Amino acid sequence: MDSQLAPHTDVVAHDAAPGHAGDSTIETDALIIGAGPVGLFQVFELGLLEIKAHIVDSLAQAGGQCIELYPDKPIYDIPAVPVCTGRELTESLLKQIAPFNATFHLGHEVSLVRKREADGRFDVATSRGTRFIAKTVFIAGGVGSFQPRTLKIEGLDRHRDRQLHYRVREPAQFAGQHLVIVGGGDSALDWALTFADGPHRPASVTLVHRRDGFRAAPASVARMHALREAGRLRFEIGEVTAFGEAGDRLSSVTVTLAGTPARTLPCDSLLVFFGLSPRLGPIAEWGLDIERRQLKVDTERFETSVPGIFAVGDINSYPGKKKLILSGFHECALAAFAAATYVFPDKRIALQYTTTSPKLHKVLGVETPSFD
Repeated sequence: MDSQLAPHTDVVAHDAAPGHAGDSTIETDALIIGAGPVGLFQVFELGLLEIKAHIVDSLAQAGGQCIELYPDKPIYDIPAVPVCTGRELTESLLKQIAPFNATFHLGHEVSLVRKREADGRFDVATSRGTRFIAKTVFIAGGVGSFQPRTLKIEGLDRHRDRQLHYRVREPAQFAGQHLVIVGGGDSALDWALTFADGPHRPASVTLVHRRDGFRAAPASVARMHALREAGRLRFEIGEVTAFGEAGDRLSSVTVTLAGTPARTLPCDSLLVFFGLSPRLGPIAEWGLDIERRQLKVDTERFETSVPGIFAVGDINSYPGKKKLILSGFHECALAAFAAATYVFPDKRIALQYTTTSPKLHKVLGVETPSFD
């Protein structure tokens, strides 16, 4: 599947004000890299131990793969939840961690992690210039940071983020335009349907896919064909192979298919959804022990080769590792207790249960039940 930012995702991104170590440096007990389900649950496990966290993600919204790749696909293996979508799982996790007031830095890619010789804490910097000093670092980056697969036509990239888009952030900007959407997965279909039958009506909507078959949900495909028959959406089989310009503006695209004449379509904006490609990125340069593009950890603390840096979820590797969300949740719990030895070096951390602990009830902001 290649679903990207779904049209109805509504997770608010927010950023932090500068912290206490200078005008632009934020101090924190824990910095979590990755806001997917495992990174979000790491906030919860840390919060129960009263460890404050900031969370950074290169994507523009929380949820990781669940939001980017399968927001509306069912997930069946979350304990005690018979079925939920990726979007529902993300929303539930955000609700669960709300009492801990973690600060999100979305749309940031961590570019530097360096251990300080003076006090053993970590200097961390992002691509947008935000800096942290963290006692512990948690890498929950899944399979790495996601980058869109691009449309390879010479010269086209100069229109990127003006008329060429790989994600939709403000649907209203496309109202009244001739819109061409390329792709055959959930994102392409979802956005084509949203624009053809939603409030932000373009002048025209054309969906282009290389074949008359889709990787999207059958209901979306059926609805697309219904809108096509109603004249509200155009569907072209083929590939975008060239583009035209008027001055310095994109004005048209050419669609070709072997054995048929080329078609030229008016185009004010070109939306391309070829899916997302994961890459390890800057993590490879942080001096961590890496095995097959994954971070080696122990199974007692889920700590990497650098003390104080932990790795949870799909990014880590150990004997018997299974890439399951529920496995990542288990790793978060043990990693949080291990991190507490750095955050509270002189404090004994006892295991408590949310069913009976008044202290945890206070942390969670709930009343202690009476059994009288």
